[in-house]
Amino acid sequence: MRRTTPSRRPWRASWSRSVRLLREFRYEQPDPARFYTALAEDSVAQLSEYVDLTGARMLDVGGGPGYFRNAFTEAGATYFALDADVGELSGAGEIAAGTVIGSGMQLPFADSSLDVCYSSNVLEHVADPWRMAEEMLRVTRPGGTAFISYTVWYGPWGGHETAAWHYLGGRFARRRYIRVHGHEPKNRFGESLFKVTVRDGLAWARSQKVADIVHLTPRYNPWWSRWLLRVPVVREVVTWNLVLVLRKR
Repeated sequence: MRRTTPSRRPWRASWSRSVRLLREFRYEQPDPARFYTALAEDSVAQLSEYVDLTGARMLDVGGGPGYFRNAFTEAGATYFALDADVGELSGAGEIAAGTVIGSGMQLPFADSSLDVCYSSNVLEHVADPWRMAEEMLRVTRPGGTAFISYTVWYGPWGGHETAAWHYLGGRFARRRYIRVHGHEPKNRFGESLFKVTVRDGLAWARSQKVADIVHLTPRYNPWWSRWLLRVPVVREVVTWNLVLVLRKR
């Protein structure tokens, strides 16, 4: 059986790392290569805290155009990606081998077939997010790791490019964006963007019966702020992005 804990010194989220990543968010749409490359490199470091990626058979649900592929393969993983949007998959050029077009809510992979099932900022884009989370656990082998990260609705970036108007409602924010810019936002509330909260994620992680919780943590925040997840309401605003790390039994 593969190791599920890394041999390297554990990764630690610093304040400077949080500031650097939050600055990169400015480039998500004007320079996606810059933004997603930085996020992918950070993702390798964070995931490596929980699992040895060398030789790991992993699936990236919502992998997009390939920025994460490069980072994870360089770390030694055997990488597969799944996305429902052909346009996203081809955004950085040709669609790479090992890429599957399909739905995160019905993963076309066998039960217990993967060492790692990973998803970054996808859950808020599917209509039934916890069905997708359950699918990720289904395809993960016993002893394997599921890493689920998503943008929380009431965080500053919850409305994506419609933020911070999303605090007045997702549909209002969408209509305002159309009025100001003359076209739909990339992430359309009610179609490709949905309200997913910290409370939702914590409740699902604690109620599912097939995996042990390894870590529940804000993704971009420094390590010392994890206690904020215990404070209702406040956690919804300051978390930005929640990470659920689970180990399949």
